Amino acid sequence: MHTLKGTKLAIFLGLFPALLIYLGIAIVPIGLSLYYSLMDWNGIGSMSFVGLDNYLDILKDDIFWLSVKNNLIIMVTGLAGQIPLGLVLALLLNRKMKGSGFFRTIGFMPVVISSVMVSMIWGMVYNTEYGMLNNVLGLFGAESWKQNWLGDSQWSMLSISIAYIWQNCGLYMVIFLAALQNIPDEVNEAAALDGATGLKRTLRITIPMIRGTIMVGVVYSISNSFRVFDLIQIMTGGGPAHQTEVMTIYMYNSAFMNMRYGYGSAVSILILLFSLIVISLLNRLGREKNA
Repeated sequence: MHTLKGTKLAIFLGLFPALLIYLGIAIVPIGLSLYYSLMDWNGIGSMSFVGLDNYLDILKDDIFWLSVKNNLIIMVTGLAGQIPLGLVLALLLNRKMKGSGFFRTIGFMPVVISSVMVSMIWGMVYNTEYGMLNNVLGLFGAESWKQNWLGDSQWSMLSISIAYIWQNCGLYMVIFLAALQNIPDEVNEAAALDGATGLKRTLRITIPMIRGTIMVGVVYSISNSFRVFDLIQIMTGGGPAHQTEVMTIYMYNSAFMNMRYGYGSAVSILILLFSLIVISLLNRLGREKNA
């Protein structure tokens, strides 16, 4: 019993520094945001208690609901693009082939490049006058297909979504590749003996064995979609006419541009609630499917 208590104490002392850091950088800021969300404050003068007025004002704002819709677009396109593309790349690079290390590095490179550089690269690709995309369309005689990709509300969110997928799919490639390499060789050998090869083995054996890792990737993709900010802020600033504005940019404009820190804090709490609701629903669906 004495040894067990000593082990528990050692575990607690080992975890305490990390717990302290987590409280300082996560829990305490959330508590402060919740407190400020109940206040009317410009960041300089005195605060006045307004209760839930900030939340009511947010829910009445059409621009906020437009930002919610744009966040959902980012979330859906991220799930539809990053997860399948990352899985396909991982399956291809899991094979024994020459230069696989080089291709893994190339695939992961967009993840380590700063969002500023990614935004500038795709801004040049989409540029109306000298952008690569319009120039390629012009070379093939598709002049009518040329667009103002970031300035036209019909194409702006799609254009940003493509850049967002390109930036992050390498991360899921590495995650899935690590899971694939942890599958025992005996499993693949047994599958080959049973006649399961190629696509059949991938769909019926490989993917089910890394289903847990895929679900982790899905949860991370959803949570990451609610935190996207710098890519869109640099590429479009939320324009044209708020058409690419997501909730984080809406929060930034409210708090730092309009000096409504209480209002902006309320938006941050709503972002947290929305992400928790979506992830909770996903986890519940996953548990029901496993049952």
